[in-house]
Order: sequence, then C-alpha cells, then structure tokens
Amino acid sequence: MNENVATIIDKFCEFEAERPGKLFLAEPVKGVYQRFTWGEAGNQIRRMAAALQQNGLQKGDKVAILSKNCAHWVMADLAIAMAGCICVPLYPNVTTDALREIFAHSECKAVFIGKLDNPEESCKGVPGNLVRITFPFYPNKDCINWNEWVAAHAPITGKPAIDPYSLACIVYTSGTTGQPKGVMHTFHAIGFAVQAFLLTNPTVGEEVFFSYLPLCHVAERMLVECGTIFTGSSVYFVESMETFAKNLADTKPTVFLAVPRIWEKIQENILKKIPQKKLDRLLSIPVVSSLIKHMIKKKLGLGRARFIYTGASPIKLSLLQWYARIGIVIQEAYGMTENLALSHSNRQNAVRFGTVGQSYLGVEVRLGKDNEVQVKSPASMIGYYKEPAMSAACFEDGFLKTGDEGSIDADGYLTITGRIKDQFKTSKGKYIMPAVVEARLLETGLVAQVCVVGSGMPGAMALCNLSEMATQHDPETRHSALKKMLHTVNTNLEQHEHLVKIIVLAEEWTVANELLTPTLKIRRKMIDARFGEHYEAWIKRTETVIFV
Repeated sequence: MNENVATIIDKFCEFEAERPGKLFLAEPVKGVYQRFTWGEAGNQIRRMAAALQQNGLQKGDKVAILSKNCAHWVMADLAIAMAGCICVPLYPNVTTDALREIFAHSECKAVFIGKLDNPEESCKGVPGNLVRITFPFYPNKDCINWNEWVAAHAPITGKPAIDPYSLACIVYTSGTTGQPKGVMHTFHAIGFAVQAFLLTNPTVGEEVFFSYLPLCHVAERMLVECGTIFTGSSVYFVESMETFAKNLADTKPTVFLAVPRIWEKIQENILKKIPQKKLDRLLSIPVVSSLIKHMIKKKLGLGRARFIYTGASPIKLSLLQWYARIGIVIQEAYGMTENLALSHSNRQNAVRFGTVGQSYLGVEVRLGKDNEVQVKSPASMIGYYKEPAMSAACFEDGFLKTGDEGSIDADGYLTITGRIKDQFKTSKGKYIMPAVVEARLLETGLVAQVCVVGSGMPGAMALCNLSEMATQHDPETRHSALKKMLHTVNTNLEQHEHLVKIIVLAEEWTVANELLTPTLKIRRKMIDARFGEHYEAWIKRTETVIFV
C-alpha cells in the first residue's frame, strides 16, 4: 500500500475544483431539502476557516462540534482542519456533566453548536469563555451566527498546507467501560484508513450515502463523511428518527450502515406489515419471491444499495440469515475508535455470517494472550490525550490490544467471542463470558436487550427487556415461554455458565437513561450501578423468572 496518502483536505479541494456544481450535501429541514454543491460548501468552509483564524484561533487549538448530523457538521469539520485547528467531535446527547469534563480535559477554545434535542440543557455544559458559533438552521442563544461570520470574512484561497502527521482530531469514546477517553488521530491515519477501505473494496465509486448515526462516532465519520469526501460522492441526512423511514426512502443510498438495534427495528416494522407466516409462504413461491424481495427493498429505500453494513456491536446470526432470505445481504464489520474502525469486514460476495470478515489491506492481525485480537496498521491512534501510561498499555510490539477475544479460521475470517474484561467469576470460581450467553438469549427472539451479571454470586442472572414479539403474549404464556427459554439456553451451556434467573425489567434501556451508549451498546457498569443493589435479593427468590 502507498504510505503517501491524501488527507481529507486534499480530497475535498480536489473535488471542489473538479465538480463545483455537483451535489455534496443534502439536508432536510422541516421537510424541505437544503442542498449544497461542492463549490457552495467550499465557499462557506473557506470563509469559516478564515473567520476562525482571524478571531483568535491559533494553529493546534481544539474546536468542538456539538450537534446532531447535518450539512454544517461536515462543513464545520472541514473548516476546523483548514484553519489548522484540531476537531473534538461530541455526542449530541451527552450529559452536561460529561460535557464539562470533556471541555476541561480537551482545553477547547471554541465550539460549533447546532442541531440538538435540548439545546438549553446541553449548553449548560459549555464553558462561558468558549467562542460559540451556531449553525444556520438551528440558531442557539448567545452564539455567533454562522451565516453572519461567513458573510463577514473573505475565503482562504488555494489548498491549505497540512502536515499529514499532525493531530486531526481527538475522539472521545462513548464510555462503555468507564470515563470517556480522548483518542488522538492524525490526518495521515484517516487518509490511510480510507485508502485501505477503498483498496479492499475496489468496486466503491461515486456513491450516495445516508447519514444518521452520530458523526462523532468513528464508524459513521469514516464510512459516511470520509467515504463521501474521498470518492467525490453525495450524502443525505436524516431530519429525525421519526422521519427516518421517509428520508431513507427519499435518499435511496448505494451505501448503508446500521447498528444491530436498527436492523432489529426495521425487521419489526416489516413483520408488522407482512407477518412471518405470510412472508414465508410468499418467499416459497419462485416468481412471487423475487417480487416480494424487490418490493421490500424498494419500500425501505435500499433498492439500489450495493454496500450494506452492520457494526458497533454483535448482531444475531439469525437476523443476518433472515435479511439474506429477503435479498438483503448485510456485511458485518469490526473495528474500534482506537483504529478508526479499520480492522475487519465481510466483503461483497464473500460474506461469512457469524464472523466479522477478513482484515483490510495493510492491517496485520494476531491473537495474543487469552486469544485477544490484536491489530497493527498506520490507522492506529497515536494515544489517548494526556494519558501516556494508558496509551502505552494499549500496545504490545506495535499491535493495538483490542480487549476482544476471538478466533481466526483458515481463510482469515475473524469471529469475536466476547470482551475479555467483561468476563467474570461466580462464587463457583469459573469464568463466564457474558457475550456468549447473551447471544444465545437474543437468538430466541424473546428478549430485545440483555445483560448477564453475576460476579461473585452463586450463579449468573440475565437482566433483560422483552422483545415486541414477547410482549404480545398474555402474561401466563409469556412467563411459560421465558421459563422454557431459560431451560433451552442452559442445556447448551457449560454447567458453570448456567443462568439461575431471568430478570425482566420494565424500564427500557436507552441512551437517555445512560444504560446504552450513543451507538446502542449496553453500558455494563451503568447497569450494575443502577440495579446491583437488588442482585442479592433477586437471586434468593424462589422464582426463576422475575418481573420487576
């Protein structure tokens, strides 16, 4: 692979010059798409970069973006880079306390504030001494207006000179295992990661992307934002989760990424319209089968999607197989914030369900102690901001230690079997890998969210929320089905892994109550903190299925 890779600014300037009149960004605002060509966006980006430089921002200063996905999120990111500053992207639904911690830790000098569910509450976490710029379609109080600043400054010209090995961004992790850490990445690492993806998937060309997962998450940022910019493509945004289905159908993307929970929700909506028995019957008729598959993909907005991905957390094997039956082959991918999501993915026409695929070009892989997956590439972080000891502990012989346990088959396909740090011992003294047990429970279709706990206890328990299918049963049938599920799952586990209780919680786990990360992964420590005081009482009760 060529080590002399283009930076994101190199590629933006290239397409800005080549195709100034071509659509770059399209964002629905109150149902009407606001469109920006490469040339129009470039004019605003260059003027904003000049405004930052001429209003006190120095080379190397940190500038945050606090907003949901929108056209000006991408423009702000590029303006920060053009101005010689370092981007600190923030989750739009992060708590005010977490915001204060991140702003203090990152030493940001300015912040772009945009599309937020509760801007007044979010802004309480923004220090008063920061330069605040608000996006045009989402005006916020006590902020500089984007349009006014853009109009008041002449655009910088030419292609800004950027040291590819300089710091491009500090990405704060979503905190599944503790306090957020600031992952540092260079422009070169970003360029290398995109180049590796494109070389591994040579059929990727000029595409249509759809953006709705948080852009501050590396998977969305690398695939959607960088994918758009490095291929001269177009990206459409979602207005809200209420308009998700309509916006997706309007966009008809050629590339689509969803986390497992989104794939589950889409499946639920399909089955509401075509129950499983009816769907099975229709798919069994050859001519009708093709029509049904085509109709479903078209209705979803995936009629012309060529690259369909899932990532961020494990997905049920049965869900992948279900989608394949209706003609939607999902490519599972794997990566971390610490390596810009550049690790493994299933390739087009070479998908092996149950695995996260093969490594990308330029990525070395090995299994370390406890079968820990370790990867090495120029896309690895240069470290955690202000945490040299923690940074050093993440590497071994230049390989990034992922903390994930895995196995690699003869063809190089990687299977992730769980998080090493998540495993725990019951009072019986043997380790349990919760992800393995959770996967079996999820496969039953009765639970939508599950977390297996039991460190130091006589046995393991599964805390869960029920699936929509399970909630439709009457209480007696539901209770019976859960008891049967417990027995079935236990018969396929080692004796020391057996679950002694199923705890059905009434409260749904969400990002808002901090039991899920913004990418909808469970926060084990938060679940322990919220419910841990009840574990001992629950395990002493005689019932095996307990509704709370």
